Amino acid sequence: MTSLLIGLLGLGILLALIALRVPIAYTMILVGIGGVAYQSGPTVVLNQLKDLAYAQFSNYDLSVLPMFLLMGGLASRSGLSTDLFRAANAWFGGLRGGVAMAAVAACAGFGAVCGSSTATASTMGQVALPELRRYNYSGALATGTIAAGGTLGILIPPSIVLIVYAIIVEVNIVTMFAAALIPGLLATAMFLATVALYVRFVPGAGPKGEPVSASELRSATIGVIPVLVVFGAVIGGIYAGIYNPTAAAAIGVFLVLAYGFAARRLSLAGLRDSLLETASNSGMIFLILLGAELLKIFMSRAGVPQAGAEMLQTSGLAPMTILILVIVVFLILGCLMDSLSMVILAIPFFWPVMAGLDFGLSPNDTKIWFGIIILIVVELGLITPPVGLNVFVISAMARDVPMRETFKGVMPFLGAEMVRITLLVAFPAITLFLPHLLR
Repeated sequence: MTSLLIGLLGLGILLALIALRVPIAYTMILVGIGGVAYQSGPTVVLNQLKDLAYAQFSNYDLSVLPMFLLMGGLASRSGLSTDLFRAANAWFGGLRGGVAMAAVAACAGFGAVCGSSTATASTMGQVALPELRRYNYSGALATGTIAAGGTLGILIPPSIVLIVYAIIVEVNIVTMFAAALIPGLLATAMFLATVALYVRFVPGAGPKGEPVSASELRSATIGVIPVLVVFGAVIGGIYAGIYNPTAAAAIGVFLVLAYGFAARRLSLAGLRDSLLETASNSGMIFLILLGAELLKIFMSRAGVPQAGAEMLQTSGLAPMTILILVIVVFLILGCLMDSLSMVILAIPFFWPVMAGLDFGLSPNDTKIWFGIIILIVVELGLITPPVGLNVFVISAMARDVPMRETFKGVMPFLGAEMVRITLLVAFPAITLFLPHLLR
């Protein structure tokens, strides 16, 4: 059996185990170790394991992950999500569909201090769902809006998946943050427009809310200042070159912690839970990264990425056609696994293919542009049938709404995302404008 055939067989076993819902980290570790042992013997595997974990986890860039995870955990327990929704509702609530628009805006704001799509969806679901029910929003629009709005957390900086992508392809994290900002704001604007169109064409789905008084508007706006301070200190400091992302995340943790205790919203029990959650999630991410490295070693020895890259590059297909094929593959993978696992598993396979294609961009610009497009596609996996992790999260919170109704509610947002992907593919300058401006 040739090395390439062994690699393809290992890839088939990997996909089968994923389809059987075996945890992705264990799947990659099992296939990686088993493949290398079959090819080269157990001694080679043991020699690699001696220092592989240390070499992988001693990467300084990885230190930013636990800090941003902790900042998100503290933010969710300090009531920042409530402040954001209150302010957004004060500004949008008086419009037809305004409470749903407020939920989208609050998701975008909370994603900017949380960095996790699932956490954004679950936290905002607790805050916004009662209000959407109170104003008699349809189950499809209420749950679909929050499930889709939660995906904004994956792209608006700081984003955990964005950081992992930057580490994998070895591109500057600050540059990726800059590249993600305009597409993230574009998504927020398109989601707001989607809600406005939804309630126009589906009468009764989103009734008009009650306008707030000038004093409530002023009070709600003032209440969101802590969020703006945290975001400005973290992202503004990074863009200004005052400190690197790890230091920025540490400053963000300090600011959220100080606010939580000063406002008497964060208890010692909440701090303990945030630390335990951070340790658990960090361990999960690091284990997946270790599994991905073992799998990459096996696949590289088998020549699978090299063979795939050569096949596509010599296929005669136009670079844009190959990019569209890659996007379709990521959409399919989104039905099988969560976004972080998808990026860690698939990017090492597909990036060598993209790196060898000519899109009229520099190699570094191609990394940035491709990364933003793929992260948007990864977002779609969070709300795409039949899996849709965000849909499952919201359905568990709104048990009175059938899951098919929630999937029906996210369909207009999926349409908006397809339009956004088309724009970013056709016009790379949308993604690359800020990175070029900050050089």
